[in-house]
Amino acid sequence: MEPEPWHKNAVVYALDVETFSDSDGNGVGDFRGLIDQLDYLNRLGVSALWLLPFYPTPNRDNGYDVKDYYGVDPRLGTLGDFVEFVHEADDRGIRVIVDLVVNHTSDQHPWFEQARSDPDSKYRDYYVWVEEPPPPDPERGTVFPGEVEDERVWTYDTSADAYYFHRFYPFQPDLNLANPAVREEIYKIMKFWLELGVDGFRIDAATLMIQPKHPDAERLDDPHELLRSLKRHVLAQEGDAILLAEADDAPDELASYFGDSDEMDLLMNFVLNAHTIAALAMEDAGPLVTGLDRLPEAGSGQWLTFLRNYDELNIGRLPASLREDVFERFAPEEGMRIYGRGIRRRIAPMLDGDQDRIELAYSLLFSLPGTPLVLYGDEIGMGDDLSRPGRTSVRTPMQWNDQPNAGFSSAPDADLVAPVVTTGDFGYERVNVAAQRSDPTSLLNWTQRLIATRRECPEIGNGTVEVIETDESSVFAHRCDWNERTVFCVHNLASESCTAHLAVDLARPDPISPTFGTSQLSPVEDGGCEIALDGYGYGWYRVDADQGD
Repeated sequence: MEPEPWHKNAVVYALDVETFSDSDGNGVGDFRGLIDQLDYLNRLGVSALWLLPFYPTPNRDNGYDVKDYYGVDPRLGTLGDFVEFVHEADDRGIRVIVDLVVNHTSDQHPWFEQARSDPDSKYRDYYVWVEEPPPPDPERGTVFPGEVEDERVWTYDTSADAYYFHRFYPFQPDLNLANPAVREEIYKIMKFWLELGVDGFRIDAATLMIQPKHPDAERLDDPHELLRSLKRHVLAQEGDAILLAEADDAPDELASYFGDSDEMDLLMNFVLNAHTIAALAMEDAGPLVTGLDRLPEAGSGQWLTFLRNYDELNIGRLPASLREDVFERFAPEEGMRIYGRGIRRRIAPMLDGDQDRIELAYSLLFSLPGTPLVLYGDEIGMGDDLSRPGRTSVRTPMQWNDQPNAGFSSAPDADLVAPVVTTGDFGYERVNVAAQRSDPTSLLNWTQRLIATRRECPEIGNGTVEVIETDESSVFAHRCDWNERTVFCVHNLASESCTAHLAVDLARPDPISPTFGTSQLSPVEDGGCEIALDGYGYGWYRVDADQGD
């Protein structure tokens, strides 16, 4: 029997090199600093790292405005540092996933500079140009409403004497992905980084990549051919490398990104994320059950599940009334919200720093079908800085210890890439790795145990999922079945303790192995079982194939 793909039972850790660890004291995190912290990540137990863009950039959009796809931003180190990092990660069994940002480039990319200056250059057709922009289309507006003064998606360039298309900021012109020459450039970029040892790519803005860009192209005959071509080139170069898509699309469109096992291997699960957050906010399992019901079958693909990522926590696909309830509970102040659809807080502050509730939330996340993602710092309950603009509120430096600058950097405060969280319940003197490492009851040590448990439960990553009926609205229970083995998990989303009846046949005298958590489980005579749950209590249990139901 062939082994299951590595990503199905992985735990992914997302980090931005520039905010993780500064090795040379210039205030900016770098690859040397990341190498120094690989033992920490290895001890934590993560099996893959997702790195935000580290390419040369003007850095006007956190590195997503790329001006050279074949290098490392000098602030972060050298290409040699990157190669050493990949080798060191590989030595520890840690995979590396990098961002592939090819929906657009920086306006300082040589391709765009030549495109705008020479109408006869081949690079002119690398972008999308018109002499007169079409009327505004409310369905194709800017991705970040309210962040730029002019929200049109066509910008006039004086050198080109034409308008170019962009769905993000005006300094990020969209690439013309219908141009075969542009696609060949993308294939070369992927081959370059695969040769350097990366294990996969996160396809940024995948939904926008497969939409028509020129106003004369109302629809594409086969929009997913682009994604299939990326998969073909990855497989030809590196057989077990994976593609992870950022595709925040309507639920009924999501299955198409997996294709017939010939497109994406992983898909960021924005639908389940929004409904999980709603369930936590309302302390009710109902929204979570609804979220699972809305998901299409992934086939041989896999969901990437998360509570938080680097962008806004997008709850825009929730029903309007539920969305407002979530805002009231988790983002009651206007400054905590963004774009009319998102929350700009980290999970720990949203849950009032209550460790029991934070543990409940992450136990739930890790038990859900898919591959779990942890945002750097969430393993210690880092907070946010709402004084910072937009999405940067959750992109503060990693808090390593209680020394100046949280041990992130020896640079003066003014030179830091971003301010460290210094005050309140989440200030670095109270929340840091060093303090939690020596405390057996800390969130860090609990998270380490959670990750180890999840990696011991391939049933969750590979199995079929079934929601278990309960008689308590706050209790969510489900089972994962794979290879004649079963793991089932129970979570009480409410602060009040309860005893819940589970409609699952475990009444026979079979040993049920508690796997994680402390809740007490017992069969009952009329079938099913009862579980006593503390407020925010949880439990994971295993039933062996030859003994259980």
